[in-house]
Amino acid sequence: MFEEIDSQESPIGEISLRRRRIPAFGERDIYEVKLGDEFLMSSMFYAAEEALSTLGLAAVQGEDLRVVVGGLGLGYTAVKALEDARIAELLVVEALDTVIGWHRNELVPLGRVLNADARNRYVLGSFFDLATSPETGFDPDCDGQRVDAILLDIDHSPTEYLNSANASFYTTDNLSLMAQQLRPGGVFAMWSQNLPDAEFEALLKTVFPSVESHVVAFYNPFQNNEATNSVYVCVTAEQGR
Repeated sequence: MFEEIDSQESPIGEISLRRRRIPAFGERDIYEVKLGDEFLMSSMFYAAEEALSTLGLAAVQGEDLRVVVGGLGLGYTAVKALEDARIAELLVVEALDTVIGWHRNELVPLGRVLNADARNRYVLGSFFDLATSPETGFDPDCDGQRVDAILLDIDHSPTEYLNSANASFYTTDNLSLMAQQLRPGGVFAMWSQNLPDAEFEALLKTVFPSVESHVVAFYNPFQNNEATNSVYVCVTAEQGR
């Protein structure tokens, strides 16, 4: 009932992809990503990852949108974003070549969807480095190109980091550098495994005049109860382009 599809060393530790079935859930393949012994992502739970796209893009006005997704995971945020017909280009920034390879080689179910959509492009690199370098920006083929939305799902929360080096991103200065890469009226949205954090909301308001927090509830069959994540949605000051 368990298969390890791939396991490789990475700059932040051993990362692995596995597939398993749980008899109680029938003939359903469950895909899981682990970093060492820590679970990062499961195809059992993706409502909040999809909500990151729907809530973030709902706040964006206009057509022919250029959107950045920070963190590929199992692809749920990116695939949900591509359901928005206004998107002209989606840049999915992922620091681990292994994770991009899982999608390119279609070892995960949504890889086929992403590979088949010409609007999607994988960018190998550190989201946090690119976010704080507005002179070059996220697009390796077009320095300084601004975007309409940035959807971030990498750290567990604003205070619980996948990598301790990520902590320096969550400051007024670095969030401001990222915001320079948004077009007027652009949106920054971020997922968190926790309920909204008042201190983080206050930090976001030092950069963005509009900050809203959304609680996303979903059923956890392992615990037989309702679980919650949150999505922060921030909009830059000027509307229009």
